[in-house]
Amino acid sequence: MQSLEALVESFRRNGFKITPQRRMIFELLCAVDNHPTAEEVYQRALSFMPDITRKTVYNTLRELIELNHLCPVLDPSKHGLRYDTTTDLHHHLVCLRCHALLDIHHDFAGVALAQDDTAGYRIIRHQVTFYGYCPACRINEDKQAN
Repeated sequence: MQSLEALVESFRRNGFKITPQRRMIFELLCAVDNHPTAEEVYQRALSFMPDITRKTVYNTLRELIELNHLCPVLDPSKHGLRYDTTTDLHHHLVCLRCHALLDIHHDFAGVALAQDDTAGYRIIRHQVTFYGYCPACRINEDKQAN
């Protein structure tokens, strides 16, 4: 993710006001190295700013996505969506049991759709996600089987 100063400048340049709540959300996202859910961002912000609302958090996350400072990542758990502060091209590994989500930086050369297969879409980015079981979950599964 970009620096706090860069996020503030980008928001101002795009006509958004910098409120204390937005600044808090920016600071929290600049400090994470995982893929938080909106609820996790909200709960963390709430611990610092008791009057912040979920609506503010969700709106700010949506605005960060619109300005390409955040990427949504589909999550097979009940959360449904997580947020990635790394916006450069990369892919993911997802554990179907514990829902761990890891970035992988690998060039999948040739992963693209032919123009005839795009159904008229203008493709702006793609992401490859591998689903499976992480080492810890595999060990637990093996222990339960024995």
